[in-house]
Formats: sequence, C-alpha cells, structure tokens
Amino acid sequence: MRIVILGAPGSGKGTQARLLVTKYKVPQISTGDLLRASVEANTALGKQAKPFMDAGQLVPDEIVLGLIKERLKEADAKKGFILDGFPRNIPQAEALDVVLKGLKQSLQGVIHIEVDYDTLIQRLTGRRTCVSCGQLYNVYTTPPRMDDRCDKCGGKLRHRADDNEETIGNRLRVYEVQTEPLIEYYRNQGKLRVVHGVGDVTHVFRSMSKVTEQMLKDYENARARAAAEAQKNMATMADLEKKVMEKVRQAVAKAKGKGAATQKAKAKTTDKKKSTSKKATASKKKVTSRKSVKKMAKKTAKKKSASKKAANKKNVARKVAKKNAVTGKKAAKKKSAIKKKTSAHKSSKKKTGKKAARKKTTKRR
Repeated sequence: MRIVILGAPGSGKGTQARLLVTKYKVPQISTGDLLRASVEANTALGKQAKPFMDAGQLVPDEIVLGLIKERLKEADAKKGFILDGFPRNIPQAEALDVVLKGLKQSLQGVIHIEVDYDTLIQRLTGRRTCVSCGQLYNVYTTPPRMDDRCDKCGGKLRHRADDNEETIGNRLRVYEVQTEPLIEYYRNQGKLRVVHGVGDVTHVFRSMSKVTEQMLKDYENARARAAAEAQKNMATMADLEKKVMEKVRQAVAKAKGKGAATQKAKAKTTDKKKSTSKKATASKKKVTSRKSVKKMAKKTAKKKSASKKAANKKNVARKVAKKNAVTGKKAAKKKSAIKKKTSAHKSSKKKTGKKAARKKTTKRR
C-alpha cells in the first residue's frame, strides 16, 4: 500500500499511521520524525530545518523533499509506505508524483483526518511523547498512568517545546493557508477519503481501517479496469492493424495487377512505338534514298548540262574565232587593196603634178 495521511497538527495522523503500519506491515514515513531525527543527528538538512521548527513554521519544501527522497529509496519502502505529514502543499504533491513516477509507483489514496480547531488546541497543548518508544499521550484525553513516564516501556515523556498555544495557533494558521488547498488537489484526482478524527483512538482507527480497505479495493478495481481497457484497446488496435494491413495487402495486390496491366500496356505501346519507329525509319530511309537518288540525278544532269554548255561555248568560241579569222583576212585584203589604190592614186597625182610643172616651165620659155 502507498497512501498519504493528511490532517492538521494534533489531528492524530501520527497515531493512526502507526496503527496502520502494524496492520499492513509497511513503514510509516513521518516528516516530523525525519526532521526531528535529522536535527538531533545534526545533519546538514537538520541544521537548515531547526530555525523553522523552533519558530513553529513549516520547513521549506526543498529540505523536506530531500529527506523524503532518501527515505523512499530504502529497502523497506519498496513494498509500500504510509506518508504522515507529507506532502503539505501542492508543489510538494507534484514533486512527490515525480519522485514516485521515477520509482515506477503511484499513490493509491489519500486519507484526510478532520478535527475541529478547539479539539486541536487541547490535543497539542496536552501532548506528551515517549523519548524511548515514541508512544503518544495527552494529559487531557489519554493521560499516562504515571506522570512523565511511558506506560509501555517506562521511558521518559517529553513535552515538545513547540507545543504551546501561541506556536500551535501559528502552525494551524499556516496549515489552513498552505495545506488545505492540497485537499482539493487530491479530491480532483479522485484519491481523497475523509475520516472524522474525534473520539477515542480505537474508534477512529476502525474508521481508518474501513476507509483504507475500501480505498485499496477501489484502487485495485481501477487498475483492473485500466488494464482491461488497455487490453481492449490493444485488441482493438490489433484488429484495426489487421484490417489496415489487409487493406494495404489488397491495395498492393491491386496496384501490382494494375502495374502488370500498365506494364503490359506499356510494353505494347513500346512495341508499337518501336514498330512505328522502324517503319518511320524505313520510310525515312526510302525517302532519303529517293531524295539521294534524285539529288544525284540532278547533280548528274547539272554536270551534263554544264558540260554541254561548256562544249557549246567552246564551239561558239571556235566559230567566232574562225569567223573573226575570215573577217580579219578580208579586212586585211581590203586594207591592202585600199592602200595599193591610195598609193597608186598618189603616184598618179605625183606624175600629173610633174607633167603640169613641166608644162608651166615650157610656157614660160
């Protein structure tokens, strides 16, 4: 079992915790006892806590949490525990949740012992504690048979220095401000149970035992429901996963079928394209061949035409040359004839001139 007992100072939570420890064989972890032991041992945490305890103030969270962490790691706390006086505020409760989560545990429930203010004052001012065995007495309600001596072991009874009315009033005001919100915190989590703490110890313990048994039963039922729900969810998830996998398998098979059909269609298309490409290539080659032949024929025709033209030009040139040669000869003959004629004419004119000159000469004489 893993439970927390909440209650104002003097509510009897320490006494009830010890009775539950005897019944359930789990350790009681009391912050008050831990703090007092730490102060008496003069540990580092005890030195820090002492001034607050002497003033009747709540010890700071970091000091108490350090002590609780160390205690929960001990072997006897692994099977369960009863936390008495801790947590005292919401930050401590949240810190405790973190610590327990690290230990893979959780609280099974919280019991709040309710006691009215006047009863608390009477209990705290009359409280006596055995220094040897820790047995609690109250000079008003449960006094020891012998003054200042424990009925069980005969140990000396101690009246705590902070059990005076002024200090107690201060402690109760601090509790009201800081700890009561914690009650609502656990109520909202569904973990809170309430026990009326007025009456003799045996009567209160019967109520505590009844509430504790029901609380543990509720916790186990809740765990069983959670486990069943988790199993159901797992089965649902497994079923859903099967359905999803089946759909995936069908989709894959369908995709493969489509893929095969597509591949076949692609192959046909590819073959068709290849065939068309071959035909186109063959046709292109034929066209190219025809064009090549035509081109060659054109070239040959051009060459023939050019050769013919060249031959014609040569013939024309020959004829022109021949004609020019004949014309040149005629022109040369004509020129020669003209020249002879001119020369003859000049010769005749010269002779005539000479005759005329002779005649003039003769006349003068």
